[in-house]
Amino acid sequence: MTAPVSSSESAPEPADEPQFTSLSTRAARQLATTTKSEPQMQAITSRWLLKCLPWVDIKGGAYRVNRRLQLRIGRGRVQFDQNGADDVKVIPETLTELPALRGYSDLAALRTISSRFRVREVRAGQVLVDAGQPVTEAYLVVHGRFTRYTTGKYGEQEVLGVISDGDGLGDEAIGHADPLWLSSVRADTAGVVLALNWDTLMSFVERTPSLRAQFDAFTDRQRLPMNRKGEADVPMEAGHVGELTLPGGFVDYDLAPREYELSLTQTVLRVHTRVADLYNNPMNQTEQQLRLTIEEIRERQEWELVNNREFGLLHNIDYGQRISTFSGPPTPDDLDELLSMRRKTRLYLAHPKAISAFFRQCNRRGLVPGTVNVDGHEMPAWRGVPLFPCSKIPISPEHTTSIIALRTGEKDQGVVGLHQTGIPEEYEPSLNVRFMGVDSTAIMSYLVTAYYSMAVLVPDAAGILENVQVGWMPE
Repeated sequence: MTAPVSSSESAPEPADEPQFTSLSTRAARQLATTTKSEPQMQAITSRWLLKCLPWVDIKGGAYRVNRRLQLRIGRGRVQFDQNGADDVKVIPETLTELPALRGYSDLAALRTISSRFRVREVRAGQVLVDAGQPVTEAYLVVHGRFTRYTTGKYGEQEVLGVISDGDGLGDEAIGHADPLWLSSVRADTAGVVLALNWDTLMSFVERTPSLRAQFDAFTDRQRLPMNRKGEADVPMEAGHVGELTLPGGFVDYDLAPREYELSLTQTVLRVHTRVADLYNNPMNQTEQQLRLTIEEIRERQEWELVNNREFGLLHNIDYGQRISTFSGPPTPDDLDELLSMRRKTRLYLAHPKAISAFFRQCNRRGLVPGTVNVDGHEMPAWRGVPLFPCSKIPISPEHTTSIIALRTGEKDQGVVGLHQTGIPEEYEPSLNVRFMGVDSTAIMSYLVTAYYSMAVLVPDAAGILENVQVGWMPE
């Protein structure tokens, strides 16, 4: 049995306490006034997109974008349903994203076409089609990266573009009796495609009157006179001599222009009356609560302008203005191609990690990106176009992201932000704060609402560099 321990033995000796000959600072603080900062918030970002967009004040709650009649429809991307490595099917409804089937409504015919595709695996380096060879199959890219190239005038290989997930091959053969591939396509990575025998497709088209009419209309539309952007052309003569009869015409308009309605972000701010009444020195509690709430609303507003499926940039930029990186990481060549696709590019938007990945590629080539001054800030730039960080652009689980290029302003037919000023109880432009009353628990409520949207006036006002790898690449 353990012997009992006396209390004198178990009690530890008291530590020596410091002896003060004057008032301690700990005690003095009880009578002192503490200097405080305003409440801080880590989630506040620079929000360059909101700052750089020209904002158009719309009074009717909607903004209609009128355009010239478009004859050449941009490329679309289809979607797939996968139930295993060998069971991949194209979703029939998404076949209408292809230019030749745009607007086609016979779902039964689309299902028949989708059932005729066959899965084919492609190894890296394999040539899928050769320029000048007969078109025997049409293809849909399920997964992988393919390069479209041709032979130049002096025998060198010229890269025409990159084809990736959801793209199609074979539309150029429609309307030709003996179609030939105009360029070659090579697989850069291992991938999967869906192949459809061309004769099988043409045989089905001949047996389906609605589909034959759809293809005929597509062929006729491609033969109509159009400018380089695919808009209905205006007949004219130039460089003539004498009394030539001049052709007449008119500028036709799109009969179904798109309208953008203002979207919104809302929240209800709740503050207890006792807090609002008693704890307002040196800072007003309600004002601080409202300030941080508005900061969060503005952060969500920028996220919506990038990611919203109705009007956000990532989902509404024309597919014809989307390109893929040539090698994975963003190189100066990639940004040059993105820049060349439009006039007066005002800015790039990229995730900070994508900007770092671009700098690494510049370092490898011994290049030093320039800078431009934007509102007193020295911003990195490429070819004089500033690169603005935007953390709202997502990074996929595969560590890929996108870089967006924008031309802005109504005058330049660019991208514009939409809002409405002068709304009731406006606190900031197009943002109002409405007092909703005090409930039975003495809680005051304020409805905080921001109204906004975005419009792309013409397709080439915005472009995307996709499949941008942000990880480190080995030397």
